[in-house]
Amino acid sequence: MDYAARLLSGRAYTIGEMREKLRRRAARPDDVNTVLVNLRRIGYLDDARFADQFAAGRLENKGHGRTRVLRDLRQRRVAPKLAEDIVARTYKDQDEVALIEAFLSRRFRGRDLATLLKDQKHLASAWRRLRYAGFSSGNSLRVLKRYAADESRLDSLENEPEGEAGGAS
Repeated sequence: MDYAARLLSGRAYTIGEMREKLRRRAARPDDVNTVLVNLRRIGYLDDARFADQFAAGRLENKGHGRTRVLRDLRQRRVAPKLAEDIVARTYKDQDEVALIEAFLSRRFRGRDLATLLKDQKHLASAWRRLRYAGFSSGNSLRVLKRYAADESRLDSLENEPEGEAGGAS
């Protein structure tokens, strides 16, 4: 229990993350469930609260798209249904096109997007960044088409394998 309290003093954890940390450290496997039950009972572990705060923070502070937030919540071992519900609620009233515009403005701060994205290399980079940030293909293309010198080049980007689009950060 002391180890769990020390961990939680640093940052919030999901139940799945805490279970994994405790399993590696526990002398007896039975102690893990006891500690988890106690932490949940006193309100120190709550996946719904964690997911809600996490999703809101990623939206407001980092401007990530819904797919990225959902992927990150799943990596943190939040139950898939809970993660989907929280993300849907968080992004319910958000205009994805406006989020994409804001993301591009932040990412290429101080640069004229119209001039920068006429270059195929920068256009491809922006596409990969948008996909990695969790924005939909359709809305990403819609925004990038405003800046592209040759819209047909965007069609080739859309057909890129997902692994290539997900590699930029």
